[in-house]
Amino acid sequence: MERLQYKIIKNVSQYKSYCRELEELVTDKKRYKANEDTIDLLTLLIETWDKEHNTFADADPVGLLAYIMNEHKLKAVNLAAELKVSKSLISDILNYRRGFSKEIIRKLAERFKLTQEAFNRPYKLISPKKPQVKDSGGINSRKKLSSVI
Repeated sequence: MERLQYKIIKNVSQYKSYCRELEELVTDKKRYKANEDTIDLLTLLIETWDKEHNTFADADPVGLLAYIMNEHKLKAVNLAAELKVSKSLISDILNYRRGFSKEIIRKLAERFKLTQEAFNRPYKLISPKKPQVKDSGGINSRKKLSSVI
């Protein structure tokens, strides 16, 4: 009987080893076509491990998005283009100025193959600073009330 080259992942070191091997196969364009079955198998084994061990239950949705973007080497402008939203929206989300909309949550979950719950958790937004009013004229001036009385 033939010995299996790959087995179900049982520990972190095996997981990391499979991830490194998958990355090498995917980035080597010359070997990619010849190793498509191996790539598919490693992807399946890694995704199965991820589903069982990475629940993201306690993850801050913004921190999770930042982490995923970093892992995928995505900049805000690239993600915005993929999701068909403005770069300023992604920037505001990443800087805790705006929350995730239902539509953004759906798009992110689909794009990164995660459950919507990963991005649908409460977190604190930073309230925007009040814009400085330039040349405010009479904003702080006192009006004479004698004409009203």
